[in-house]
Amino acid sequence: MAGILLLIVVAAIAVWLLKPPPMPTLATSPVTRGDIEQTVEATGTIKPSQLVSVGAQVSGRIEVLKVKLGDEVKAGDLIAEIDSRTQLNTLESAQASLKNARANRQVQVANLRQYELAFKRQETMLAAQATSQADYDTARAELESTKAQIDALDATIVSQETTVSTAQTNLGYTRITAPMDGTVVAVVSKQGQTVNASQSAPTIVMLGNLDTMTVYADISEADVVKTHEGQDAYFTILGNAEKRYTTTLRDIAPAPESVTDEDSSSSSSSSSSSSSSTSSSTAIYYNGLLDVANTDHSLRTYMTAQVSILLGSASNVLLVPSAALGDKARDGSYTVEVVGPQGRPEPRKVTIGLNNNANAEVKSGLREGDRVVVGEATAQTEAASEAKQQQRRGPGGPPPMM
Repeated sequence: MAGILLLIVVAAIAVWLLKPPPMPTLATSPVTRGDIEQTVEATGTIKPSQLVSVGAQVSGRIEVLKVKLGDEVKAGDLIAEIDSRTQLNTLESAQASLKNARANRQVQVANLRQYELAFKRQETMLAAQATSQADYDTARAELESTKAQIDALDATIVSQETTVSTAQTNLGYTRITAPMDGTVVAVVSKQGQTVNASQSAPTIVMLGNLDTMTVYADISEADVVKTHEGQDAYFTILGNAEKRYTTTLRDIAPAPESVTDEDSSSSSSSSSSSSSSTSSSTAIYYNGLLDVANTDHSLRTYMTAQVSILLGSASNVLLVPSAALGDKARDGSYTVEVVGPQGRPEPRKVTIGLNNNANAEVKSGLREGDRVVVGEATAQTEAASEAKQQQRRGPGGPPPMM
């Protein structure tokens, strides 16, 4: 009897040892058919295609401000008027100096005629020995001196004419006009405010052409090598993520905006080393420019745009999750695990087309409906299953042996 019991125990151990390993709990996904896009993603800022700061070139108080925020203006329309009394006085003074120089020239021209006659008389009398050499030389000197004075007055007149022209131009600067058609997107200075143009031109208003907007997309240095001018693109805005604005990539900046800091950073070795350490730890982005029509003015200045630059697209193709792909082989193929008839994963060599890191296009190696392994069940899933079993057992642990 003991021998039989021992044989039963040995047989049970052998059966347990020879039992195939349990099937792993796999996370799978079917091979489906659909559309795929591969894009470069970037965040951009929407600005008017033309944005101009309209400023003052002369100092003074703003007497009149003709526009307000949101006004539509045409090129040449009056924007503001600056107190012009100083410029007007300068113009009148310059005109008076010009008039005086011209009058002096007329006086010298009249003297020139008199001295020419006197010199001719002295020249005739000297030939007849009716005058002295000294009188002849005096008449000649007066003639040449008058001619020189007229030449000097001619130069003075030219200088005064330039001064008058400059004064007229400065007087014209007191009338600020629109340099282009556009919309007033900002009013920087107020009526009655005094502006000082001695160092730089202070801005009165900012005009923008809102009929066409430009998206300045920040393209990372890792993605910029994949992009080029003319690529199709689209973007959405935060306020309406469902609407796509289609456009093309017009241009890519040849250098990041940080290149403008190079001159200041190289002014000293310390700031240069600081700049180098900072730039090495800072992501580099290049501006991609995309234009879009904005006839309804729904796109506003400095909105945020989520930009997608299209690298490739395909319709009605076989798709698998990118997570199912193994390492890429030297021949460009991938290996995926496909659930076989017995429920066990089997390796399969596949060729992949577009891959947007979420889904991948299958060129060959799989059929629609195949189930591919994307990973094993998570620890949370196993823990949840164990918790359910524990709940069924009750708080007292496993049921007692009968």
